[in-house]
Amino acid sequence: MPEPRGIAIQSRVNLERLSADGSARASTGTITRFEVPTGPGVRVDTAGFSGLEVAGGYDSLLAKVITHVPTDDLTAAVRLADEALADFRIDGPASNVALLRAILARPELVAGTAGTSFVDTHLDELLPDEEPAAPVGSADEVRSPFTGTVVAVTAAVGDGVSKGSPLLVVESMKMEHVLVAPTSGAVAEIPAVVGQTLAEGEVVVRLVPDGTDSEVADDVVAVDPDHVRPDLAEVVERHRHGLDEARPDAVARRRRTGHRTARENIADLVDEGSFAEYGALTIAAQRQRRSLEDLIVNTPADGMVTGVGSINRDLVGGSRSRAVVMSYDYTVLAGTQGMINHKKTDRMLELAERQELPVVLFAEGGGGRPGDTDTAHVSGLDVRTFTSMGRLSGLVPTVGVVAGRCFAGNAALLGCCDVIIATRDANIGMGGPAMIEGGGLGVFTPEEVGPTSVQVPNGVIDVLVDDEAEAVSVARRYLSYFQGPLEEWECADQRLLRSALPENRVRAYDVRRVVELVADTGSVLELRPEFGRSVVTSLARIEGRPIGLVANDPTHLGGAIDAPSADKLARFLQLCDAHGLPVVTLCDTPGFMVGPESERSATVRHFSRLFVVGAHLSVPVVAVVLRKGYGLGAQGMVGGSFHGPAVTLAWPTGEIGGMGLEGAVRLGYRRELEAIEDLDERAKAFDALLADQYEQGKAVNAAAVFELDDVIDPAETRARVIAALPAPGAERTPRPRRFVDTW
Repeated sequence: MPEPRGIAIQSRVNLERLSADGSARASTGTITRFEVPTGPGVRVDTAGFSGLEVAGGYDSLLAKVITHVPTDDLTAAVRLADEALADFRIDGPASNVALLRAILARPELVAGTAGTSFVDTHLDELLPDEEPAAPVGSADEVRSPFTGTVVAVTAAVGDGVSKGSPLLVVESMKMEHVLVAPTSGAVAEIPAVVGQTLAEGEVVVRLVPDGTDSEVADDVVAVDPDHVRPDLAEVVERHRHGLDEARPDAVARRRRTGHRTARENIADLVDEGSFAEYGALTIAAQRQRRSLEDLIVNTPADGMVTGVGSINRDLVGGSRSRAVVMSYDYTVLAGTQGMINHKKTDRMLELAERQELPVVLFAEGGGGRPGDTDTAHVSGLDVRTFTSMGRLSGLVPTVGVVAGRCFAGNAALLGCCDVIIATRDANIGMGGPAMIEGGGLGVFTPEEVGPTSVQVPNGVIDVLVDDEAEAVSVARRYLSYFQGPLEEWECADQRLLRSALPENRVRAYDVRRVVELVADTGSVLELRPEFGRSVVTSLARIEGRPIGLVANDPTHLGGAIDAPSADKLARFLQLCDAHGLPVVTLCDTPGFMVGPESERSATVRHFSRLFVVGAHLSVPVVAVVLRKGYGLGAQGMVGGSFHGPAVTLAWPTGEIGGMGLEGAVRLGYRRELEAIEDLDERAKAFDALLADQYEQGKAVNAAAVFELDDVIDPAETRARVIAALPAPGAERTPRPRRFVDTW
């Protein structure tokens, strides 16, 4: 960008007079002389000319006189502006040239002390001497308060009028103004006629006052607040066409498939009376092929209901509850993405980004719509919708909800969401049956493309629900974790944690019961339970405070982390970090999955995500070793290092080591064990060495050399977690904004 050079001053020449009260009065008439200044550093932008008739119906700006000096000398810049105005010759209507020169002559301008209130403060000193304007509105004369044209005369000579009665209508600056009687009396004369251009102060009506000053009776001016004017009636009718009650056939079709309408889902999601709709009057861009009446009736809102409402207002308070809500309407053109609903989507996503509002998207629909005709697009690939949705990742929570079919563009937006909630009858695919067939890939029914039996275990769907009512309930619940802490909470008897793990160190147990006991009662929402099953990822609360809670599941692979589990955990940590949720990790893992078969899944890259993501976390982490904490897998569970979390604790059942104890004995004592020929004796030797290793790796021994911060009574877990976390809302270290992986 080039450096600025010099100083420029713009002087705006208006055809007007400025009164001592600060009001401007437009001047009218014929410009008989019009000569603009010229010369180096002087430019004039104007449409004025000699002979121009000025009627006062438009803005009074006549010319912009722009002067420029190539130095930083403000005195020289002011002098050049004044000289240019001195050379400006305007005869006819009055102008403000003298006022502009008076301002330029003030020393405060060069001194830099003339602020935005300077003219108001010094107006009396700046105004040139002039004859006082004609009085406006004396007792027996009604004068025009401004320049304008008479468009109607509503009174007649001889009429008796009350104070406030309308006399005539004057148009000025494209607005009509009703002039009323300043007093009661009889109309003696009406000099003004329709079509006449009035000067400011010109007499339009003469009255003979009757001395009563009676005002227009209240019943004459009273209005019916329930009266609906035609313009309002048209708007009400247009809105009605989009409501469910105006579309009984469409609603009946939804009922036959067991689904709710878009508006029913939104009404269930947002707090009562809080939804403000955007774009309710839009219709499909198909005017070239369908009548306007048809489009109004059959394509309301162009197949997408959008707006802003509050969610969980009674739970978290008003200011934290606002959210953007968007729902494709499957009853309108199968919920496809049309030209206008793309514009609506972009508008709402821009609003969400600007105001940092969460987004809930009901995504059922068939993707792009080929039938829109009112457009110059060839491909539509220049739309910003998908970029706008992607920009929200990591900035605000985004929730995708789908019931029924969701293909192509609708699925792409769904996949951008932080969490996907789907009903059991959902089908989700980047291409629907028509696209698959068009690509020569076979003929399939919609139910064969991306059913939940595929999309749940592969990790696409985060939460599977029975129906739309449950989906909406889960969406409200999911958002609540990002809306702040709750004042009221309950928890289970924490002493139950002492027996949550079996005394047999190799016996599997239900880690989800541990999660439920540690968290507030009823506060746990697990995400992707059927994907990456050796790690449990949940949103929860402790003492009302939202947290991310992760744990190893010893019932699957013994809690060992495979590639899907690593991906699942890494993304969940990103989600918590993006939206400021502390992380509590319950570690019980023998490490990463190893072996030739495991390496086929690119484990090196997938596992390392945990170290990269963990190293960049800005939210606090609290680690609790429930039982096994072995090797790189244990480090990955706690963000990379046992000294990385705000505190690293262990239960008495905890045991840690550089690798699994069994493996450590087999590798470390291979020669000694192989030298024992008797297999029973070899087994006894192995058990003895293993017991020794276990004793050495017990949590209390690790704490003795400060590899753990403490070993605690399991019943103290909640209290120690809260003690380690900063106060809710405490500022985090500023960092560049990051997105949340879609995977």
